[in-house]
Amino acid sequence: MTRDDLFNVNAGIVRDLAEAAAKACPKAFVAIITNPVNSTVPIAAEVYKNNGVYDPKRIFGVTTLDVVRSQAFIAELKKLDVSKTVIPVIGGHSGVTIIPLLSQCQPSAQFSDSEIEKLTARIQDAGTEVVLASLML
Repeated sequence: MTRDDLFNVNAGIVRDLAEAAAKACPKAFVAIITNPVNSTVPIAAEVYKNNGVYDPKRIFGVTTLDVVRSQAFIAELKKLDVSKTVIPVIGGHSGVTIIPLLSQCQPSAQFSDSEIEKLTARIQDAGTEVVLASLML
């Protein structure tokens, strides 16, 4: 299943759930973790707008998974305690929109240009790896 396939399935699910939530509980906080988050959050927002109940402070995407993956990959590479490794990740939640701020890693760690390139690619492609692995089952 590709990310496009994932979008085609999940877009309808998010749309239908957002429609129900907009009608039943329009003031609820809505945390969307459904992939691809970069695309499903705007779908929910449009549904809320169409229902006249949109509040941008109540609909948000959850991308904590990218932070957790980044921390695990860096801790593994640098032999750090993953529970004490902190790495900010900015941007979106798919591919090249995921930006790990390796220079801000705590505890401080030095990365070669090659490590930066490989780590960034691994972090950005981790979600795709999961999708591809699921096809192998």
